[in-house]
Amino acid sequence: MKRKWIIWLGILAVLVIGGGAYANFRMKQGAIVAVQTSKVTRQDLAAIVTASGEIKPKNYINIGANVQGILTAILVKEGDRVRRDQVVARIEAVQAVADVNAQKATVASALADSAASEASLKAMDDAIANAQATLDRTKTDLERVRLNWERSAKLYQDKLIARQDYEQKKAEFESGGASVREAETKVEQMKAQRAQGAAQLSATQRRVTQQQANQERFDDMLAKHNATAPIDGVVTNLPVRVGETVVPGVQNSAASTIMTIADMSVITAEVKVDETDIVNVKLGQSADITIDAIPNKIFKGSVIEIGNTAILRSTGLAASQSAVSSQEAKDFKVVIALDNPPDEIRPGLSCTSKIITATKSKAISVPVQAMTVRQRGDLEPIVPGKEVVPIDPHDKTRKEELQGVFIVKDGKAQFRKLETGITGTTDIEVLTGLNEGDEVITGSYKVIKTLRNEAKVKVDNKVPGAEPAKS
Repeated sequence: MKRKWIIWLGILAVLVIGGGAYANFRMKQGAIVAVQTSKVTRQDLAAIVTASGEIKPKNYINIGANVQGILTAILVKEGDRVRRDQVVARIEAVQAVADVNAQKATVASALADSAASEASLKAMDDAIANAQATLDRTKTDLERVRLNWERSAKLYQDKLIARQDYEQKKAEFESGGASVREAETKVEQMKAQRAQGAAQLSATQRRVTQQQANQERFDDMLAKHNATAPIDGVVTNLPVRVGETVVPGVQNSAASTIMTIADMSVITAEVKVDETDIVNVKLGQSADITIDAIPNKIFKGSVIEIGNTAILRSTGLAASQSAVSSQEAKDFKVVIALDNPPDEIRPGLSCTSKIITATKSKAISVPVQAMTVRQRGDLEPIVPGKEVVPIDPHDKTRKEELQGVFIVKDGKAQFRKLETGITGTTDIEVLTGLNEGDEVITGSYKVIKTLRNEAKVKVDNKVPGAEPAKS
């Protein structure tokens, strides 16, 4: 009986010793962290800013009503191409037409009066010319009779002619002088009459000018009853119908817009870029645009406009228009011109753009998910048997945050502080801190978040759920 108990005690001792050894082995195994890794490689990187928005023509104009009235005709339909100055709609213009016709009659009457005054003035000029010619002829005759009279006076003094002949020559001279004075008076009277005629002509000409100006005003008022296309383009919106009343200058009123004409020669994607990315966007940068309505196609473009005003994401209004300060997310408008827009494209289509803000050829890079942040104090290695000292909130040196990755070296995880460059879709450029071929820990997320410096690790890059290959 005693022997039996000794055997059982021996077996129990063996089991206890074996269990302790197994437990110690399992504890050591449990301290080794399983990680996924990848090698540091060189590759081409492209930094991309993604933003969504809609397709818009670069230039489009809303044609509004210039006068109030009833639409009597719409000469185009949505989707039609129009030319500049083409009449696209007409507004009722009975009163305007009557005013134009009445003014045309007034202008015609003023022109007739002006023509009559001009003809009268021309006739008066001809009469003055004839009177002046008569005056000149009379003066010539006076000079002739004066010479005859002076010659007769000398002959009469020498007793060579009779007194009767002398007095006849004298009478002819005096009569010629009276004729000259009469002709001069007539010329002066006719010149005075001409001055009055010239003043009357000037008045009628001014009246013509005034009435012609009124004619232009009435013509302009009549022209406003015709809506014309200001540019070559396509009718993209036609919100009114014939018979509806349109009004001018009323904001946010459907009746104030007759139609929208868009210049489809330059098509743009107007997108909203997050405020954290806008500083990287520059004019001329290339972009890839996808349109929801045209799947499986990528269109090329380039940035042609960058907004300077922040837009509140919740309201779509400019931040400068907000009466209160807001810390909510903001966007900036960016306009991208499409290089070769398809014919089936339409304004208002939803789109997504990927703007290439930077590129780097053969850059040393690591996956983005490998990046992590640690405080300097957390990187101090754990010494077995030594108590871990918590970081003092006032210790700025140990609280300093470092950006980097963990690499696997000699079976342990070692933290490497990195200086980074551009960030691609899945990888980030490493400027300093790593060499090509280093093995970087990329997962799992929980491991990277909690992993300590100098912790023992084992690499397990098997795909979860994958079956081992059969030999």
